[in-house]
Amino acid sequence: MVEHQKRTVIFPGTFDPITNGHLDVIQRGRKLFDELIVAVGTNPEKKTLFTANERVELIRKVLVDYPDVRVEAFDGLTVDFAGKIGAEAILRGIRNSSDLQFEFQVALTNRVVAGVETVFIMTNPDFAFTSSSLIKQIASMGGDVSALIPSPVMDAILKKRNGIISNDQHLEEMD
Repeated sequence: MVEHQKRTVIFPGTFDPITNGHLDVIQRGRKLFDELIVAVGTNPEKKTLFTANERVELIRKVLVDYPDVRVEAFDGLTVDFAGKIGAEAILRGIRNSSDLQFEFQVALTNRVVAGVETVFIMTNPDFAFTSSSLIKQIASMGGDVSALIPSPVMDAILKKRNGIISNDQHLEEMD
């Protein structure tokens, strides 16, 4: 009898903040693998609203009903993290042709450099226009982004926007 090897995929990103589009990719991707790890990375070129720890906390809160999904922070190259935890693939969501062009280049590089495959999921058309950057921009100007993000994320954004919490505090302290 052939023993089934556990298939693990990572879904990397900064997730600042996690959006309903990200959740769509997670929900659909978890059906394809035994374990999905949301890999919360740090990009030194991006100015984030939430610290890495806050992002991990928020995502865990949002994904509490998904026992087959783990959330982990990492530093460095995505392919190094994938190798470290034994992931067989990287999961990426594609919103449009610009995403596809960029992600295709990265996927080919990851395969050549590290032997890691990439699995693409086309984003639900309802979320094709959504990006974390756009959400942060709208929220910073007082706009309502509640239809684009999970409610715990909306609560955290409101706390940040209203100065109730700073990057030096933890979100769990504010609950």
